[in-house]
Amino acid sequence: MEAAPGPATAGRFVVVGGGIAGVTCAEQLALQFPSEDIVLVTASPLIKAVTNFKQVSKVLEEFDVEEQPSTMLENRFPNIKVVESGVKQLKSEDHWLLTEDGGQHAYKKLCLCAGAKPKLICKGNPYVLGIRDTDSAQEFQKQLAHAKRILIVGNGGIALELAYEVEGCEVVWAIKDKAIGNTFFDAGAAEFLTCKLRAEKPGAAATHKRTRYTMEGSKKKSQGGAGGARAGHTGSALGPDWHEGLNLKGTREFSHKIHIETLCEVKKIYLQEEFRTAGKTSLAFPRGCLNESVTADTERWPVYVELTNGKVYGCDFIVSATGVTPNVDPFLSGNSFDLGEDGGLKVDGHMRTSVADIYAAGDICTAAWQPSTHWQQMRLWTQARQMGWYAAKCLAADALGHAIDMDFSFELFAHVTKFFNYKVVLLGKYNAQGLGSDHELMLRCTKGQEYVKVVMQNGRMMGAVLIGETDLEETFENLILNQMNLSSYGEDLLDPNIDIEDYFD
Repeated sequence: MEAAPGPATAGRFVVVGGGIAGVTCAEQLALQFPSEDIVLVTASPLIKAVTNFKQVSKVLEEFDVEEQPSTMLENRFPNIKVVESGVKQLKSEDHWLLTEDGGQHAYKKLCLCAGAKPKLICKGNPYVLGIRDTDSAQEFQKQLAHAKRILIVGNGGIALELAYEVEGCEVVWAIKDKAIGNTFFDAGAAEFLTCKLRAEKPGAAATHKRTRYTMEGSKKKSQGGAGGARAGHTGSALGPDWHEGLNLKGTREFSHKIHIETLCEVKKIYLQEEFRTAGKTSLAFPRGCLNESVTADTERWPVYVELTNGKVYGCDFIVSATGVTPNVDPFLSGNSFDLGEDGGLKVDGHMRTSVADIYAAGDICTAAWQPSTHWQQMRLWTQARQMGWYAAKCLAADALGHAIDMDFSFELFAHVTKFFNYKVVLLGKYNAQGLGSDHELMLRCTKGQEYVKVVMQNGRMMGAVLIGETDLEETFENLILNQMNLSSYGEDLLDPNIDIEDYFD
């Protein structure tokens, strides 16, 4: 028997992706065109909704990410129609989108917000887990509940959070850099955070929760691998504080044990029998303070990892947290998209791809316009929201024949998050990206409380890293944006006894 044909729709606007970028884009289009049907195509029964949005300053913003059944989105916006299916084919010349449920969806304007997928160090190995969406995060929680030791590979945001949050389990963390958090921090900030990482964790009551999962309404749908797992699809990216609500605890009684292996990558992965015949020796978990392992491990593990530094560790499973690649594959066949060096769909300053009437936003796209001096693209949830919002504005302006200027949020890179229960604010060229050697750093550090780094060039502030409750983000944002010459202030800029805001009122 042939499968029954899926739904057919014809609308002015179709958005693909149930993550932050796609949902934000669909919501803005629904507000702009209340009498039009906005079609949102998503492979998962759960969508990511931005809630409790707060504009902290001109550019810096905070919000919660709430995972909800798609019916809640349709209830809030009656003109949004959600199609729960993966994309099978895009026929851009005919302005048709074909979905895996047999549906055909005609569009006048299309916005692709299909996110990214994890770069696994080894595909097809049952002991290698990638964490990208809610399904994979829950699978990780299930595996961790029976684990005595895990090995984390990678040095981005998810790896950082896992290294801190996992309890009751030995954690070996392998990073290719000299210090943790290389994407976000310099060595000084990494050292500040490493002290917190190795210390005993405080009680959970102090944790600030920003992500809430409303799973009850869709349990039946999500069994059997809805969202990311179904038909090879990746679900929507995890939002801030994604680990809240998950019990990240292994089988051991201790709270937190971590060992970091730096300047190394995975050389080879062995299953138990392969490891036995290879004649290798694995190392026990280091017990001392030194960053070295000298004792052979007597325990038998399901999987073993040989690192490029020659060390071998056995573990229950491996977490591959080595970044993402834009999820462009469903859209490339038969369509002439220009791709960026990172594999994303190139978009211009109005979020348009190289294919007529198709826009893109969020992790799937690569910003191909000439960026502002203090902005760079990073695949973070704050940029996903900004891009989704701006793409909707550009789609609307195009449809109505109006002109539109580049949104102000692209004037300055600004991101606020939490690592190791510290508030972390990144502004501008916070790691001196692209500044060459012609810059200087100013630092202020109070162990266990705050770490402040300012990037200066020719007397002007170019970027900043703020860890802890510094209350400096709005002042520093303004100083980066207005490019005031600060040479005369010298070290007073970071003097904790001087209220810096008084200088620049």
